[in-house]
Amino acid sequence: QVQLVEAGGGFVQAGGSLRHSCTASGRTFTFSMNTMGWFRPAPVLEREAVASINWSGGIPYYADSVKGRFTVARDNAKNTVYLQMNNLKPEDTAIYYCAASTWGSVVTSPNDYDYWGQGTQVTVSL
Repeated sequence: QVQLVEAGGGFVQAGGSLRHSCTASGRTFTFSMNTMGWFRPAPVLEREAVASINWSGGIPYYADSVKGRFTVARDNAKNTVYLQMNNLKPEDTAIYYCAASTWGSVVTSPNDYDYWGQGTQVTVSL
């Protein structure tokens, strides 16, 4: 069984920063071979990809709304992916989910992800 355990999130004023982490475990799960993504609910889509990073940490994907403010990174030795969120805005308020995909490349559809974390709340005030 694969588990993705998230940490981080919280309450911050606009312009502040937060850092998420997501640690994977599971006897049949090889973290270093999986693409990892961060998602949040969206008005039209069920969940939109905020960021995605492939197994090697190559050129990541970022949603236009977070480019230049969010950074995704991974540490394969620790089975952990991170999402650093800077210059947060009230519209970033959401539950953030990490997810793992067996696709080797960056993917942005939630349908391409196989495992999901429990979600962590981020609240940004004015």
